[in-house]
Amino acid sequence: MWKKNTFFLYFMVFFLVNICNYAYAANHFVLNDTTGKKHTLAEYKGKWVFVNYWATWCPPCLEEVPDLVALYDSRKNRDVVIIGVAFDYESAKDVADYADDMLMSYPIVLGDDDVIRQIGSSEVLPTTFIYNPSGELIKTKHGLVTKQYLESIMARGLRRTNN
Repeated sequence: MWKKNTFFLYFMVFFLVNICNYAYAANHFVLNDTTGKKHTLAEYKGKWVFVNYWATWCPPCLEEVPDLVALYDSRKNRDVVIIGVAFDYESAKDVADYADDMLMSYPIVLGDDDVIRQIGSSEVLPTTFIYNPSGELIKTKHGLVTKQYLESIMARGLRRTNN
């Protein structure tokens, strides 16, 4: 009987540690942008954080950039942080050239396995991970986002959304 209880106890500890690590990773990240600046979720407490996965070849990504730039530029000094994460790119220079051409004023990170491990994966581009001012991941939006859509989420407040 003791062996069964010990096995169960070890199993439960292993399970809880892994679940806690996953929850911690989903609500904490450290990303380095293309200028070398480090971005952590903890430093943006009190702000809405939008982590946007995109690619240079992606038409919906191209379409949403002006709205993301407009939102970021109008609220970056108050309550919004946007971090663009480029995936499936030829070179860092291609990403930098694209960001310059699109006047992307928000930080750009080169996506890799470490970013996916920290933020999450997505089969769809663009995808935006939405963190509330408490630092909680409240929504993962697959597909194009607009300034109006993101502002509507912010207006609804801090709760988790399902749509």
